[in-house]
Amino acid sequence: MLKVLVFMPVLGAAAVALLPARRALPLWQTAMLFALAALAYSGWLAAQFEPAGAAIQMFESQAWNKRLGSYFALGVDGISLAMVLLTALLTLIAVLVSRRMEEGARLYFMLVLLLESAMFGVFTARDWSLFYVFWEATLLPLFFLIDRLGGPNRQKAALNFFLYTLGGSVFMLVALLFLYDAAPGHSFAMADMAAGGRGLPLNMQLLIFAGLFIGFGVKMPVFPLHGWLPLAHVEAPSPVSILLSGVLLKMGAYGLIRAAETLPAALLATQDWLALLACVSLLYGGILAWRQQDLKAMVAYSSISHMGIVLLGIATLNVTGLTGAVMQMVAHGLTAGLLFLLVGLLYQRTHSRDLADYGALTGQAPRFAFFIAFALLAALGLPGSAGFIAELHALIGGFARWQGWVLLLGIAMLIGAAYSLRVIGRLCLKGEPMQLADMTRTEMSAAGILAFAIVGLGLWPAPLLELVAGSVGQLARLFGA
Repeated sequence: MLKVLVFMPVLGAAAVALLPARRALPLWQTAMLFALAALAYSGWLAAQFEPAGAAIQMFESQAWNKRLGSYFALGVDGISLAMVLLTALLTLIAVLVSRRMEEGARLYFMLVLLLESAMFGVFTARDWSLFYVFWEATLLPLFFLIDRLGGPNRQKAALNFFLYTLGGSVFMLVALLFLYDAAPGHSFAMADMAAGGRGLPLNMQLLIFAGLFIGFGVKMPVFPLHGWLPLAHVEAPSPVSILLSGVLLKMGAYGLIRAAETLPAALLATQDWLALLACVSLLYGGILAWRQQDLKAMVAYSSISHMGIVLLGIATLNVTGLTGAVMQMVAHGLTAGLLFLLVGLLYQRTHSRDLADYGALTGQAPRFAFFIAFALLAALGLPGSAGFIAELHALIGGFARWQGWVLLLGIAMLIGAAYSLRVIGRLCLKGEPMQLADMTRTEMSAAGILAFAIVGLGLWPAPLLELVAGSVGQLARLFGA
């Protein structure tokens, strides 16, 4: 069943490539058809999943290279299935808001669908060699999406992104080879590598974890491995930024969770250091987001801050904190996707991302004003939004581990929220009224879907909490929680 999910977007990319149409509309319609099919199929998979059942479900495995112990193995647990659903939804939104894409439309839609396939592969792979192949496969579509279709500094941004991520992947590959050597029977299967990794002495676990953390930390990104992020976000087409921030950053956090399953002693030994790094990322990203005039750069730096909450949740190594980390991955994906969507639509109309060039939108573009205020308040973690549920879990999990010290993290979150209030004041409450065409029905539909998901998870988080509970509980038991 999972092979169909992984390769369905590849079939869509082939259909777009072979379509004889010269106009962009049929290409968009074809991409929309396959993006909708992928979302519907992932929803059907979620309906088949049994949260109280086996840890890994829908598992399928075929020998890839028996001599190396490598298998084309796919399977999902609650955490990976949540990421699959997020990927399918945000890809659909990215394609939906690309309706006006004209120049390079064929290449654009092909690359977006290929990127979706690679992201599905990362979240469903149950073999570390297959995981690595899909991990690297995300680089090529993103590189060309930024390099060919991005802004004025697109070539620098694409090269920066490629070199940073590839450099981190080298450390990850070396760490995986050490794990491969320790695995029973020299196998790349995640279960075998986890069995071998848990039996390693602490010093070796720490060395391997350092390599994995560099690879995953670049993608998240955490301070100081974030150098590629702001430029890539600013120069990428806005729909691509939705995927870059909404899904690609989550790949790093997802990989870190899988590393925690494999090297529990290393996580316990570095727990406090990871929490400190999370606090630094929260403060650093929040302060820089507050200081930005470029709206895209502001959302990019805020992503560093929000992913710091994910790192904090993972560092708690207890059920509540880990649940908060997974919830924050989903919540930030939806919120950042909505923010990049709105900033991209504003740029299409004004060709400016400078906050100083904008006035109050409430008079001429009330729909824009509403969704911008909503998205920024959701990013702030307002009660009733998915971010509130996530941050609450992360803070309670942190308090259980560090007691009063977690107040420092709460203060860091408040500082990070300053950018939201600043932009709301500028675009919705202050300044001269601005002449601007309001959102169209298609744009309203895309923004409405994301807003509905944010509020839905904020008011009724039970389905997502139930989906991830079994996987999170099994992971927390490795640390005695």
